[in-house]
Parts: sequence; structure tokens; C-alpha cells
Amino acid sequence: MMKRRAFLSTVSAVGLGTLAAPSILRAQGQPLKVGTYGGYFEESFQQHIYPDFTAATGIEVESIAEPTGEAWLVQLQQAARAGQAPADVSMMAQVARIRGEQAELWASLDRSAMPNVENLPEHFLYAYEDGGFYGTGAVSWFISLVTNTDVYPEAPESWTAFWDPANENRLGLLALASNSFLLEITATCFFGGTDILGTEEGVLEVMNKLAEVKPNVRLWYRDEGQFQQALETGEIPMGQYYHDVTGLAAADGKPVRSTFPQEGAVLDSGSWVVSRASSAIEPAQVFIDYMAQPEIQAKLSRFVGTAPTVPREMTDLTDEEFAAVSSDIEPILPRYDLYVDRADWVNQKWSELVTG
Repeated sequence: MMKRRAFLSTVSAVGLGTLAAPSILRAQGQPLKVGTYGGYFEESFQQHIYPDFTAATGIEVESIAEPTGEAWLVQLQQAARAGQAPADVSMMAQVARIRGEQAELWASLDRSAMPNVENLPEHFLYAYEDGGFYGTGAVSWFISLVTNTDVYPEAPESWTAFWDPANENRLGLLALASNSFLLEITATCFFGGTDILGTEEGVLEVMNKLAEVKPNVRLWYRDEGQFQQALETGEIPMGQYYHDVTGLAAADGKPVRSTFPQEGAVLDSGSWVVSRASSAIEPAQVFIDYMAQPEIQAKLSRFVGTAPTVPREMTDLTDEEFAAVSSDIEPILPRYDLYVDRADWVNQKWSELVTG
């Protein structure tokens, strides 16, 4: 996900006004170590988020640039076994978060000490099976249906355009089951929702339907820059891509558009979790609570290009600002459990039936 953040340029800010500061907690000695995806993303947090957090709470932040993928999870697990925490708070992709939950890597948190997390919808609140609360949604972003406006003067209204014979050899689709969420898209379009993905028989039924798009696929892409360039030139004039990046390219004069289909775009996200080896649980809770404020979520939308994790009506985002990062159409939520519990099987069948 974070490769695409390199494409994002800083968006102009609107004055944020006075933040609703959480209860003041003075840092005891060491700064709070907060890990986020590296590069542009981390730089944006260092510039726009951490200084105001310190001013509001007195807690200093040491910024940690995480490696992408599962590598950070492995580092955190190995360090925790030695009683160490490379970061106190980490932003984790959802599959890595679930793997960490299964390994009981995340510290249990006091939800009552974090009143602002009640702003978040249920799908952004994470707990162990015994009810122990351990994390929240941090930032989110959308994968939408994108087209070249020179080739497609009219925007398609539905993901089902991917199956239209008129679009033969015209699509660019993400190459992996676990980052394209094409199984969820197919299930939503043709099977009434993602419940069918709860069994292997159901997954195979969905994969066989998805396999019908193969004549239309020009590129199964892993390199996001490669597809973006092909989309802009019209070489590959339709596909799936990141809503915010496509919007920035359009604002830059490129002949591209991002559409939220009638079935919804895919809402992907990163989460805040705390290593069980951290000795800074209370400051970590103050940080997570601070980040769940509507004002801060709006600030992230303006400066980092992420969709707010709180309901739109809680923020002061204008229609234009909100449309740049999100939509009121109900999203398609990924079935992350599928890519944890049946990862090897899904990847094998995906290669055989879909991309093979």
C-alpha cells in the first residue's frame, strides 16, 4: 500500500482550530515510539501530526519507519520474545494485525481510558475472543474503478464493466487475491455479498465467476507505477486503483477518473496496535485516543490523503475534501480472515483459476 503514498503530494490545509485535547499526560522519561509506513507517509505524520500531539499532551514521539508487509510483524514478534518493543504503537495492515492477534502479540488496552474510540464504527474496533480490547482503525483508503477519460468519455457505473466483452484486453487488475479484493468485488456483484466466501466451495464458485474476466485483462499488476502510467496514456484504459492517487493524477491534468461503483468501492485500512512488550501502555492509549478525534481524522484527510475512519458528519470536511478521499456509498469490506486462515489454499487456487 505504501508504495502508492510516494505519489501523494501534500494537499493544502484548512485551519484546524483548537483541538479537543485528551487528558494531559506528561511523558515519563522515554518518548513514545510510534511506527508508521516509511517514506512520504511517515514524513507527513512527523510534519503534521506528532508536533500537535506533543503540544496537546506533553508526550514526545519518536517516529519509527516500518518495513512493509509481514516483515514488521516478524520483527515485533522476535523483539517481544526478548522483552523489547522496537515501537510501542504500530500501524499494521489488517492481515498482519490478525496474525498478531492470533499470536497474542498485542497488549490489551483500557477502552474506558480512550473515549474518542467510541467515534469509530464497529469494524474499526478490535478485541480478542475473550473481549480484551487491543486496537483501532488508524487510516483507511479506497480501491475504486478507474478509467481513462479519453477512451471512456462516460464513467462506468458498476464493477460488472470488468466482465463486459466490449472491454476485451483493456483491464489492469491487482495481481494478488489478498490486495486486489476481487473475490469480494465478484461476490458482491454476483452473489449478494461476501458471505459466500465463508466456505471453500463458495470461494471456488466466486473464483470461477471471476475467471470469466480473463479475456479482458491486459495486465495483472504488482508495480503500481506501471499501471498508473498505462492508465494515463490509455494503453490500459480501465482497471482498479487507489481513489486518492487517481484523483491527484486527474488534478494534475491527466485524463483519468476514479469512480465509486454502485456496489461500493473496496475500503482497505491500517490499524493502531501496541506491542505486549511495550512499557508505555498509558501514553500509547493517549495517542490512539487522540488519533480517533474527528478533527485529527479530517487533518489526515487533508494532509495525508486518507479517508476518515470516523463518520463523515463528525468531521468538518467540505464536500470537495471528502470526495477527494472517500464516498457516502457503502463500501465493500475485505474478508481479511480468508487471507489468514486459508492463505496457502487461496493463493494456489487463485494461480490455477484466476491469473493462470
